[in-house]
Amino acid sequence: MPWAERCRQSQRPTLPQLYEAVIEGAVERVRPKMMTVTAIMAGLLPILWGGGTGASVMKRIAAPMVGGMVSSTILTLVVIPAVYSLWKERAVVRDAEGVRSAADVLAPAGG
Repeated sequence: MPWAERCRQSQRPTLPQLYEAVIEGAVERVRPKMMTVTAIMAGLLPILWGGGTGASVMKRIAAPMVGGMVSSTILTLVVIPAVYSLWKERAVVRDAEGVRSAADVLAPAGG
């Protein structure tokens, strides 16, 4: 279930719910990303290994593309979910602290 849906259903989302949503979203991206990277790498690797006329020019074109595919895979599957988790974690903690401080204000002083 997406994070936005979880927030609508629950009054206050919790950190475990956030982590579960981030992991679920990252897992859903693994197969499409890996299929795309595999197809592109399958086309680029023969260019990198090839020889003959024009091979030196083609290798210079293919090498950065291979590096870009590797780095975009790491970015999509590791970095973006981690940054999103940190970003939303601050909001969840801030909301939880706001609720606690509001409860302290509304609670009777004598207890």
